[in-house]
Amino acid sequence: MEGMGKERHGHALAGILGPAFVAAVAYVDPGNVAANITSGARYGYLLVWVLVIANCMSVLIQYQSAKLGIVTGKSLPEILGERMGDGGRFMFFMQAEVIAIATDLAEVIGGAIALNLLFGLPLFLGGCIIGVVSTILLIFQKGATHRIFEKLIIALLLVITFGFIAGLFMAPPDPRAVASGLIPRFKGSATVLMATSMLGATVMPHAIYLHSTLVNDHYAPGQHKPTVRQLLHGSKIDVFWALLLAGSVNLSLLILAANSLYGMTGTDTIEGAQHAIASVLGPVVGTIFSVGLLASSLSSTSVGTYAGSEIMHGLLRIKAPMWACRIVTLVPALIVLWFAGNPTEALIVGQVVLSIGIPFAIIPLMRYTHDRDLMGEYADGPFKHALNIAVAALIVALNVLLIILTFLGKV
Repeated sequence: MEGMGKERHGHALAGILGPAFVAAVAYVDPGNVAANITSGARYGYLLVWVLVIANCMSVLIQYQSAKLGIVTGKSLPEILGERMGDGGRFMFFMQAEVIAIATDLAEVIGGAIALNLLFGLPLFLGGCIIGVVSTILLIFQKGATHRIFEKLIIALLLVITFGFIAGLFMAPPDPRAVASGLIPRFKGSATVLMATSMLGATVMPHAIYLHSTLVNDHYAPGQHKPTVRQLLHGSKIDVFWALLLAGSVNLSLLILAANSLYGMTGTDTIEGAQHAIASVLGPVVGTIFSVGLLASSLSSTSVGTYAGSEIMHGLLRIKAPMWACRIVTLVPALIVLWFAGNPTEALIVGQVVLSIGIPFAIIPLMRYTHDRDLMGEYADGPFKHALNIAVAALIVALNVLLIILTFLGKV
């Protein structure tokens, strides 16, 4: 009987897992790929500790978003929409939609670069292909087929993982050198700036908005759901393993660059990093890296569009077709690919825009999860709320610093 009980518990827990893995895709997007490789190539293992701290913070933030959705049965955009006037809802939606466009900019450009590296396709044509394929993926994101969407995204996440860590098997790093990077330290102002950029970009606004939706979309209408307490327990496990996987991918990219590309020039762009990897570790590893980059683009752009749709639904109470939401975020990215001489510069601008959107997502989240009227017995206690406020304040401050440094020309 005890064995049967454990089996039922394990089956119920397995049924809860999935939403965090979809949200985790935001942490392995092409923008993060470029940042981690640049950090490793420039500074070796020096900033390993930054990624570890960043991942710990992301676990806390994403669990809070999942908790809000589970306890209230509503998404963060829905709750914001209920508590704002018409003018406030529209203004909040406009900034959130700009964030969604900036997010898609990095994802589409990354995918276009991957297709260019793999097949020599022009960047604009590659961007169009990314848009079409990601739209097909989004067909499965609602109702009874939502679990299929989750499995497709998780499959792409596994491809990303293999694509980005394959190089470590070809040239294993020195464990002692990697461990030395766990000691917090800097070497000059440039490393402080890099650490600020890495920590400041830890939390993606659309991942916060979306996770509170994913935990409810995980179950089709009419499908039996576990209790709130069971869902919260399962969500902790879901978030931990999903962000552990995403964090491991980011850490692997930094270690790969530190081990194989340290001191090399020309690694500040995704194309340059891929060419450097191919020249050092061989064309096969370079191709696998490009495949990982392509999977990163397809999964993250699909998730970004999904987030944009839910933001519109929650704030404006408009349920627009997914293809329409896809066009809204895709067209600006295609315009950039057509006219921009250096897409990497567009990625930098996009990162700054994302930084501006961070406070609008993270501050309401921390406020609502502490609201006893909204959360009841599951409201955050004083200690956890203080911890959340400290993490949120650090992330917001770092993003503000990153914006200022960018406009001063220091980035």
